[in-house]
Amino acid sequence: MTHEDRRQLIVPSQSISIRRQTELLEINRASLSYQPIVNEHDLKIMRALDEVYTKRPFYGSRRMRYALHDDHQLDACREHIQRLMRIMGLEAIYPKQSRNTSIPDGSHKKYPYLLNGVTASHPNHIWGTDITYIRLEHGWCYLMAILDWHSRHVVAWELSPTMESGFCITAMGRALQDVVPDIVNMDQGSQFTDHRFTGLLAEHGAQISMDGRGRCMDNIFTERLWRTVKYEEVYLKSYRTIHEARMNLSAYFEFYNNQRRHQSLDYQTPAMVYYGKTANKKSASADAELIPMTLSNLSTMVV
Repeated sequence: MTHEDRRQLIVPSQSISIRRQTELLEINRASLSYQPIVNEHDLKIMRALDEVYTKRPFYGSRRMRYALHDDHQLDACREHIQRLMRIMGLEAIYPKQSRNTSIPDGSHKKYPYLLNGVTASHPNHIWGTDITYIRLEHGWCYLMAILDWHSRHVVAWELSPTMESGFCITAMGRALQDVVPDIVNMDQGSQFTDHRFTGLLAEHGAQISMDGRGRCMDNIFTERLWRTVKYEEVYLKSYRTIHEARMNLSAYFEFYNNQRRHQSLDYQTPAMVYYGKTANKKSASADAELIPMTLSNLSTMVV
């Protein structure tokens, strides 16, 4: 169930407290009354930040300040921009010391990066997952997607009004129902280091790989997916609610997987490559040959 579905199951009860109901449904109690508190000026800045970051993800708060002024005629101090970027989960892709919504929980186990010198050689060899900010007319939500790196097929995705772990676990659980990848790669954010998330992967036998801090190339394919989704879908529309965003993104991902042909796939669709080479429902062979990854290969790989 989605976060909203589980929230609707919470009811006043004399026998089960609200706290216990939220524990059983694995949602944050604070999210029951959560509403993004932001004024219209901040919303304008956040929308502009999203567009600038999608175009130039290497911009930190200093350059963002000038880009907002030059490109969008919006003025804000650096501290204000930093605060909004933290809310949105944005961080420049060069190494730096910064607090953001992907800070790992100190009590969670971290896993090594497994993809040095390796590229995806077959469907379900490597999945990548990440979270991005999605703007609404009067607020925002977060999109999590799971991408098969070989075929660029979006295996599963989910939306949430908050950055809690539940929606990531829901999406991954749905993805693992029919197939298990050899490796799942993600960042070290608390959503992905949550023992329930990593435990789900371990239970199904998938290897866990985590990006190094500040390494922009570790999850490059998912970052390119965000750019594609935003330019071809999100920026062309204005979602009033998270429900409307879900309906529109559902239609877009159906188009993306089954109709949108990719130059890097010899103008095949992701579904053609993903399903055309997947013979079994369970995990593809872990003995498949690993192909070295080079910068020249990466330069030709376009989502």
